[in-house]
Amino acid sequence: MVKKKADESTEELPAVEEILITEKIKVKDVADLPGVGEKIADKLKESGFLDMMSIAAASPKELSDAAEIGDATAAKIICAARETLDIGYETADKVMERREKVMRITTGSKNLDALLGGGIETGSTTEFHGGFGSSKTQVAHQIAVNVQLPPEKGGLSGTALFIDTEATFRPERIVQMAKAAGLDPKEALQNIIVARAYNSDHQFILAEKAGELIREKNIKLVIVDSVTAQFRTDFVGRGTLAERQQKLNRHLHTLQRLADVYNVAIYMTNQVMSRPDIMFGDPTAPIGGHIMGHFSTYRIYVRRSKGEIRIAKMIDSPNLPEGEAVFLITTDGLKDPEEKDLKKR
Repeated sequence: MVKKKADESTEELPAVEEILITEKIKVKDVADLPGVGEKIADKLKESGFLDMMSIAAASPKELSDAAEIGDATAAKIICAARETLDIGYETADKVMERREKVMRITTGSKNLDALLGGGIETGSTTEFHGGFGSSKTQVAHQIAVNVQLPPEKGGLSGTALFIDTEATFRPERIVQMAKAAGLDPKEALQNIIVARAYNSDHQFILAEKAGELIREKNIKLVIVDSVTAQFRTDFVGRGTLAERQQKLNRHLHTLQRLADVYNVAIYMTNQVMSRPDIMFGDPTAPIGGHIMGHFSTYRIYVRRSKGEIRIAKMIDSPNLPEGEAVFLITTDGLKDPEEKDLKKR
């Protein structure tokens, strides 16, 4: 095996194809990859690059920053990981086989589940955006409980990771919802791992460290509430817009990598702003611009109606039609409305 220190010239490293083919290296661990020794492997693992897939899905810049190596070396390491996994073109039926492994988490509302194609989907990112009081965080609490349910009840028998950027996580709400779902409240709280992000850098680090927790804690759902709040605070004014969008884009791709590598569901809430140039119709627009819009697999706009009634609208999806769903926010959590409730609209 050819090993290389981080400060050595990258020109001395043989071509990846030559190493893999001529020496027929059996790569079982990150440290076995050409160009990676124990020290570099330790740095990569500390940064959340724990297996071949996480490295193969990374960019050279991400890997070089994590392991303090050159971009050329990082590119060769990524290429080696991809060769090991045999990543390349494939027929659509193979893609279909992977899609059949996708699972869904019920929201507790049949109407909302139907809008989402069966619930919050694993391997994808689902964004709920709306004004304050529109129930984005309520949905986050509900699915953090529901993911713990067995599959026959709409769960994944897993745990949840909750990145809280707005200090909105409330364990008391989890207790209420857990009791209504027939779960032990104490166990339900233990199955939700919470981290409070105090700025965008901290939020970024928490997302990068999530991979290790996902493997250790049987995490099936990652929640970021909200994904844009800290970026709005840290980057103020038009002069910082480009830097903000670049950093947000990198953070979003970190979340997408978690979904791809570990087949977990990513649920994000997003703030909105009011557009003064809109004279007619709803002036509400989500934060994050085109980067946020293009990134989310499923994009839902949720708004408040009368009383406990909420209305969710599918804004964008690769395979689901546009539509609306009406649901209720109650003490026990998300529910479907009855006829008498609909008359309040």
